[in-house]
Amino acid sequence: MTRWTAVPSPIDELLVARTERGICGIWMTPHQGVSGPDEAWHRDDTAFDDVRTQLAAYFSGELTTFDLPLDLRLGTAFQKQVWAALLAIPYGTTTSYGAVAASLGLVPGASRAVGLANGRNPVSVVVPCHRVIGASGDLTGYGGGLDRKRWLLAHETERSTADDRLF
Repeated sequence: MTRWTAVPSPIDELLVARTERGICGIWMTPHQGVSGPDEAWHRDDTAFDDVRTQLAAYFSGELTTFDLPLDLRLGTAFQKQVWAALLAIPYGTTTSYGAVAASLGLVPGASRAVGLANGRNPVSVVVPCHRVIGASGDLTGYGGGLDRKRWLLAHETERSTADDRLF
């Protein structure tokens, strides 16, 4: 059974879904192709205290690493590999699609495949796909919109030390 709730945030309301295994989705509505919960899901606002607490701490600048159970089983093997690499990108830093591809031992030019997998990340913010930018340093596509990506990066940059940042 998939349960869901809505969580307010500074970047708009977040639609959060979880299974018995963990969080399977965090979407910035109405972006990311999600306008509302799936009809088969059950609303359960009491099942997300851990998510609300950690997201509130993240948005207030008190939390830099999430400790939430994740259920990412709907991704392909390659997507899961990319999402695991995203989880390794430190708070307050950015990296490029090409660097993620290289960290996975992929051939040069695999940055496009990494970008596609990055774009399919179902657990935005917690799996920090916003920390991946273009090789030139430009902000590139983001399912929640570039304004939100810019906000998330600025939020993290303001709260991290200059020595921690990778650009």
